[in-house]
Amino acid sequence: MNVSEIKTLGDLKKINYQPKSVKREMRENLIRLTRSGEELFEGIKGYEHSVIPQLKQAILAEHNINFLGLRGQAKTRMARQMIELLDEYIPFVSGSEINDDPFQPISDFAKNRINKLGDQTPIEWLHRSERFFEKLATPDVSVADLIGDVDPIKAANLKLALSDPEVIHYGMVPRANRCLFVINELPDLQARIQVSLFSILQEGEVQIRGFKLKLPLDVAFVFTANPEDYTNRGSIVTPLKDRIGSQIVTHYPKDMETAKAITAQEEKWNSTINI
Repeated sequence: MNVSEIKTLGDLKKINYQPKSVKREMRENLIRLTRSGEELFEGIKGYEHSVIPQLKQAILAEHNINFLGLRGQAKTRMARQMIELLDEYIPFVSGSEINDDPFQPISDFAKNRINKLGDQTPIEWLHRSERFFEKLATPDVSVADLIGDVDPIKAANLKLALSDPEVIHYGMVPRANRCLFVINELPDLQARIQVSLFSILQEGEVQIRGFKLKLPLDVAFVFTANPEDYTNRGSIVTPLKDRIGSQIVTHYPKDMETAKAITAQEEKWNSTINI
């Protein structure tokens, strides 16, 4: 499929494009790559018979995932490599801040544009390299950062009342619609922030400054957490933990040979330098 030739909603209909969720993409591509014998999670050593099989099961089950383990156990590396399981390109309504699917728009902007332009609605294509979001959870992360807030400057420029939904500035999670979103060190997030994520996972509901928006966001969440942080800095609130489909416990190498192989792979020392 030559995406450069498909520029409108009508063009998409002509090729019989079928939309699918992020987790469905990952599931189908995992099955295809496994059947073709391609190597998955390259450079991840020592997990061939423990973590990787569990991760594959979680992806096949279309779960949100939490990697639980100590530092240096490749949690973030595995999460970043999951982007290779996404389709190479997906279409979205041109101008949409939240990557609206042309066949299943969720924002007022995209719905209004499709109602007005119909099959002439312009579309753009998003490469999988642009469908990865990563956020390190720290105590100063706010609801506005992740979910969004009202933008008074936007309201003034557009001459709109603050009660108009058009004045909302979307945070990272809505902008990650149809993407993979990784939140590292989840227990460091304040409990109220975690509860706002729970609302998205459970209800597909985004609430911003009193605006109760029904945005059925399509986001594949991957969390990482360190068990040491459960007592030192915080914990994962129970409602959110219950909505994370798979918790995968990582570990350090179980034998010396694997440990040596990882060290050799990760070393950055240039042996040609003479001291």
